[in-house]
Amino acid sequence: MKVLYLPCLILTWTLATASTTSAQHSDHQNHGSMHSTTTMPTEPGDASFAAISEIVKILAQDPDTDWERVDIDALRVHLVDMTQLILGASVETEEIPNGLRMTISRSGRPGGAASRMVPAHGPVLASETGWSSIVVSNERSITWTVTDPEDGDVSQIRSLGFFGLMATGDHHRAHHIAIAKGVSTH
Repeated sequence: MKVLYLPCLILTWTLATASTTSAQHSDHQNHGSMHSTTTMPTEPGDASFAAISEIVKILAQDPDTDWERVDIDALRVHLVDMTQLILGASVETEEIPNGLRMTISRSGRPGGAASRMVPAHGPVLASETGWSSIVVSNERSITWTVTDPEDGDVSQIRSLGFFGLMATGDHHRAHHIAIAKGVSTH
């Protein structure tokens, strides 16, 4: 059986106001100094495209950017992994004392993304939260166990679940810049 994964575009943007002069619009040529107000989106596309666009702008403005090392394709691959993980990962959860055990399927593109992301994110989660984060992989699945040794954040861990735990922490933006600069893969 073949499974077809279709990319999903998630379009989100905030509207901002931009002014343009009437000289740019033929219907206002008779009013030389008249201004019109046009509403423009601030995001240039879906979330992944917007992230790449923003990082390209940051790199272009940084005089220390080493263009020989920049790897936007690697960033794109990672952003595709993030999308595959969020939209398609198959996860079974089990509440355990002090936390949560999650079993993630390694099948298909979402499973491949999980295989690259969960083992890398597990130790980062532990260092940022103080929770125990243990990742064990086998041929068919990844088992990720997150617990609070102090038993204080158990309800938070359980409420976040797999996807919330994957999104926890403030390292993602720096990680994406590092990938784009060709410095790090996690």
